[in-house]
Amino acid sequence: MVYFYTDERGLILEYEPEFNSPSWVSDELKEKGEVTVSRAFTFVTRDLLNRRSKRTDEDPIYRFRFAKREAGYFRIPGRVLGCENDVLIAEKEVPFERKTFVAERNVGIFRRVSRVMESDGEIVVGGHRDGAIPAAVFRELLRKFPSSIELDRYASARVETIMGEYLKDTSNAREKYERYLDRRGSVIPDTQLPHTELIEAEIGKYQLLRDLISGWLSRAASYSEKDWQRLILKVILLLLPKYVAVLENVHIVDAYSVHGQKKKRFIDVCLIDAGGNIDVVEVKKPFDDALLSKSLYRGNSIPSKELSGAIMQAEKYLFHLSKWGVDGEAELTRRYAKQLPPAMQIRITNPKALVLLGRDMRLSGAPAFSAQQKFDLEVIKRKYANMMDILTYDDLLRRLDNIIASLSQRRAGLA
Repeated sequence: MVYFYTDERGLILEYEPEFNSPSWVSDELKEKGEVTVSRAFTFVTRDLLNRRSKRTDEDPIYRFRFAKREAGYFRIPGRVLGCENDVLIAEKEVPFERKTFVAERNVGIFRRVSRVMESDGEIVVGGHRDGAIPAAVFRELLRKFPSSIELDRYASARVETIMGEYLKDTSNAREKYERYLDRRGSVIPDTQLPHTELIEAEIGKYQLLRDLISGWLSRAASYSEKDWQRLILKVILLLLPKYVAVLENVHIVDAYSVHGQKKKRFIDVCLIDAGGNIDVVEVKKPFDDALLSKSLYRGNSIPSKELSGAIMQAEKYLFHLSKWGVDGEAELTRRYAKQLPPAMQIRITNPKALVLLGRDMRLSGAPAFSAQQKFDLEVIKRKYANMMDILTYDDLLRRLDNIIASLSQRRAGLA
């Protein structure tokens, strides 16, 4: 049995042998100069304070100097806990008992902590020293340290994952392990990450983008289609952070329009995402009559010539890009290497298109379409959703408003 108590110099560990010979500790110290008690704590001869018995000489209680007081902390030599780092624990913030230092299967807590440290400094728990592990965080570690059951089930799940296809009638060990983790509860704390400044910056960014685009839309008639492309290009990487590069006037090969001949086609704007994949962007003017035809087909609204033409144009670009294949990837990578992050390769992997055109709100703020027209327009968008994202300029503003609202709620949760 192991007990801890304090004196004026620090912390004392008291060990009472239960199963071995009462003198085995003394014998070990005399023979080897050190001894490990309770399978966890290693002491040398000078750590032994006395060997006087509270009962009889046949049943001794050994007392070892476990830690010394130091400016509000107990300093535990690393050798006692089997690690290279000394451990400092604030005097009144962590309970001193065996399970503070040893997990199930005699796994040393601080040995594990020491292994993940990059420096050779001290491990500090609690108190106000720089770099100290907060006592609450350390108690959380103790509470959620893997138990014997979890370790057994993890080991079985790992065996089944690696060898399951070669074994008949396996016991669904991985599923049992996942169910156990679900019952145990999440090890992720509910507290938010301390990123208030980042959220503030993000809110400011999206508010700026919304105000810029709203201002441009208020003067929409004064801009040509080329002007709108230039305006959107100024902000598109901020609007769509998954992309890392914008390519303009991209020349691609068309080997299908005329049999046996290769023609040049030019895509006004392409985007490259963080994985190197290329997508197409079509930017048109924000006319409020550019989406639905004024005539109906059997009571249904149908795409306008402007919208149908933009969709067809984007489809053609995607078709020719995909057919260009690996030769196109190599050519585009070579041609735009200076505009890409270092060592990035452009990939033509199921490219998609973004089509930005038209408005579904009038300058007065009134809806441009009836409820039935809105529904029909959404059906049209969904029809092409597997290959392109069709957005109105008002869709873009609504997305920005929703992002700002979401970030504002998260900011309020951190307050």
